[in-house]
Amino acid sequence: MQIRSTRRLVGRLSPAAPGLGVLILALTMQAVGVPLIDRAGLAVFDHYQRIAPRDYIDTPVRILDIDDETIRRMGQWPWPRDQIAQLTAKLGEAGAAVVAYDIVFSEADRTAPARLAERVTDAAVRQTLMRLPDPDATLAQSFNGLPVVLGYFLTRDKNMPAVPPKAGFAVTGASPGNLPTFTSAIVPLAGLDAAATGTGFVSTVGDADGIVRRAPLIAKQGAQLLPSLSLEALRVAQQAGSIIVKSSDASGEAGGDGSDVVSVKVGQFEIPTTHAGELWLHYTAPQPTRSVAAWRLLQDAMSPGELEAAFAGRIVFIGTGAIGLRDLVSTPVEDRTLGVSVHAQAAEQILSGRFLMRPDWARGAECVALLVVGLALALALPMIGAAWGGFAGLFAVGAMFGGSWYAFDRHAFLIDPLWPSASLIAIYAAVTVTTYLREERRRAFIHSAFNRYLSPEMVRRIVADPGNLQLGGEEREMTVMFCDIRSFSRISEGFTPQEIIRFLIAFLTPMCDVLLARKATIDKFIGDAILAFWNAPLDDHEQHVNAARGALGMVAALKTLNETMQKQSTEPWPGEVKIGIGLNTGRCCVGNMGATQRLSYSLIGDTVNLASRIEGLTKYYGVSIAIGSTLQCELSSFATIELDRVRVVGRDAPETLYALLGDEALANDSIFRVYQVAHTTLLTAYRARDWDGALALLDEQAGAAELYGLDALHGLLRDRIDRYRAADPGPDWDGVFQATEK
Repeated sequence: MQIRSTRRLVGRLSPAAPGLGVLILALTMQAVGVPLIDRAGLAVFDHYQRIAPRDYIDTPVRILDIDDETIRRMGQWPWPRDQIAQLTAKLGEAGAAVVAYDIVFSEADRTAPARLAERVTDAAVRQTLMRLPDPDATLAQSFNGLPVVLGYFLTRDKNMPAVPPKAGFAVTGASPGNLPTFTSAIVPLAGLDAAATGTGFVSTVGDADGIVRRAPLIAKQGAQLLPSLSLEALRVAQQAGSIIVKSSDASGEAGGDGSDVVSVKVGQFEIPTTHAGELWLHYTAPQPTRSVAAWRLLQDAMSPGELEAAFAGRIVFIGTGAIGLRDLVSTPVEDRTLGVSVHAQAAEQILSGRFLMRPDWARGAECVALLVVGLALALALPMIGAAWGGFAGLFAVGAMFGGSWYAFDRHAFLIDPLWPSASLIAIYAAVTVTTYLREERRRAFIHSAFNRYLSPEMVRRIVADPGNLQLGGEEREMTVMFCDIRSFSRISEGFTPQEIIRFLIAFLTPMCDVLLARKATIDKFIGDAILAFWNAPLDDHEQHVNAARGALGMVAALKTLNETMQKQSTEPWPGEVKIGIGLNTGRCCVGNMGATQRLSYSLIGDTVNLASRIEGLTKYYGVSIAIGSTLQCELSSFATIELDRVRVVGRDAPETLYALLGDEALANDSIFRVYQVAHTTLLTAYRARDWDGALALLDEQAGAAELYGLDALHGLLRDRIDRYRAADPGPDWDGVFQATEK
C-alpha cells in the first residue's frame, strides 16, 4: 500500500519535475549571483529613477561649473593658480560655507615665474621672475579664513605617496572589511594641502555598464580610513572632529562576518550605506539652478543679491563640466552629466535626510518570493494548463514588479523584481515545453494508428493486382491538399488520449466523406492533419475542380459539424473548430514507397512541399483555403482573391498565393466582382510603393474585406506599409514576402 501511494505521489509530481528543477537551479544561481541578470536588475532600478526622480529641494549645496562657456571666456584649462585663487576669494566674499574642489592640484603651476625662469638665459630677467609671487603660494593664501576641501585620486601604485588624512575616524564594531582598498594617492601639492581645512578622495567608479549608481563615502589606505570629497565637505561644514563608521556587528544586523559597513555618521547626520560604505544615489531630474557657471563669478556678472542667494552659507563644489576636460559621467537619469554632480547630489541627500536604500533583508525577501510563487506555479501548471498557467505567471510577474515599484515609490527601497520574474518565466517554459513534448508523443501515437489505413481505391487496386505491391512510382500532374486543425496542441491539452481519438474520429469521418465524394485519394492522417491528392491512382480529368469543391465542401461541412457537436454532450468537442487547407497543382512522383517491410502508397515532390507550406500560411493570412498560382489558373470560374507573393521556407522561387472563397455563384456576384477589381488595384499600389494610395484603398475596402474574411490580410498589409514607410525597401523591392515559418 505504501509503495502504491509513493508511486501515485511520484506520478503526480513528475509533470512538475522540470519546473521544480528550474526552481532549485534559480535559487542557487540567485544566491551565487549572475552578473548579467544582476545588471539587468540595476537597469530596472534605473528605470524607476527615470520615472520618479528625487524631488529637488534647495539644500545648501551648489556647483560652480567650469563649463565650455567659461573656458571660452577665461582661456584654456588649466588656468594659472592665481586665477583659481581669485575664484576662491570671490566665493569667500560671497559667503560660501565650504569650498570643495573636485580638482586635484597635484602639479605645480606651469605658469609659475620660477618655472619660467628655468628657461630664461638672461640673468637679470631670471632674477626679476624669481622675485614675482608664486601662484601656488597665492592660491594657498586664498584659503586663509575660508574652509577649503581639496580632492585627491586614490591609486594602487606603490610608487605613489600615501595621503595624510585630515579627518579622524571612529569605528563601532569590527573593522570594516569590504571597503575598496588602495595603497597610495595622487595628492595636492604640500603647500596647498597644508593650507586646506580638509581633503577627500574624488575617485568615483561606475558599474560594469559605466553608470554611476552609488557614491563611495569611505575607502581604505592600508589600515587608514579615508573620506570622500562630499563626506569631508560635510565634516568641515559642521566643524566635526571625526567621522563615525558603524559595522554590522555593532548594529544588530546580520552582515557576513560582522565587518560590513551599515552606516556612516558625520556631525549630526547618520547615513545608511551599502556593505562597502557606499551611498545609493537617488538622482533628481536635471536642475539648472543647482549649478552656476564659473565665468559669471569671475567676470562679476552677478549682483550682490544674486551672489548671496547662490553661495552664502552653502557648500560649493567646484568641478569641470567642459566637454574637453572629460569629467562627465553617466547616471540613471542622464547619459552625460557633471562628474562633480555626484558629490553634490550625495551631499544633498545627506543634508535632506532622504536616502535610497537596498535593505539587508531585500535578498532574502526576493528568494522567499521566488520560492513560494515558483513552487506554486511549478505544481499547478501541469493541472491548469498552459493558458491559465500563463495568466497566473503573468499575474505573479506583475505582482513582483508592482511590489518592487511600491517599495521604491513609497519607501525608497530597492527590491529587485527581475530575479523572481525571470525564474518564473523559466519555470513556465520548462513545464510547458515538457508538457508539449508529452502531447506530441500522444499525437505520434495517433499518427501511427491512422497511418495503417489506406484509401478505398488503393485497397481495390491491391486486391485486383497484388503485383502493385512493389517499390517505385510514376510522375504525374496532380493536385495535392493539406488540411490541418488550428491550435490542435491547445485542444489536446484539454483531452485525454482516448478523448482525442474520439474527437478526431468525429472530425475526420465527415471530412473524408467530402473528399471521397470528390474522387480524392486520402494518403494519410498526420495526427489532426489530412494529406490527400487527386489524379492518382486513377486519372481524374476534373482534378482541379474536384479539389476546389472538396475544399469548399470541407469548410461547409465543418460549419455544420460545429453547430451540431456543440449542442450535444456525449462526444468530446472543443468549441469552435477551425481548419486551414492548402491546395497546389504540379508534377509529383506517386507510387508505393517505403521499405520492403512497410509500404505506403504516397507521393513526393516540390508540389507536395509547396502545398504543405501554403497550408501553414493560411493561419498567417487568416483564410480557410489558400491555393497556388498554377491551380488558380485552372479555376477561372471560381471566386479567388490574390493574397500575396511569398517565398516559402526551403524554396527560392516565389509563389503567388490566392484565397479560394467560393464557387461559381460567388464568382458571378456583382459585389464580389467589384471588390475583386478593387483588391487588385490595392495590391498594384502596394507593390508600386504607393503607401498613401494603398492605405486609402485599405480604408475604402475595409467593409468588403471583413465580409469575405480578409480583414486579417488587410491588417498584415497595414503593418507592412507602416514599416516600409519608416524604412523604404527601395526601388529594387520585388514585393515578395519572405516566410520564416513552415
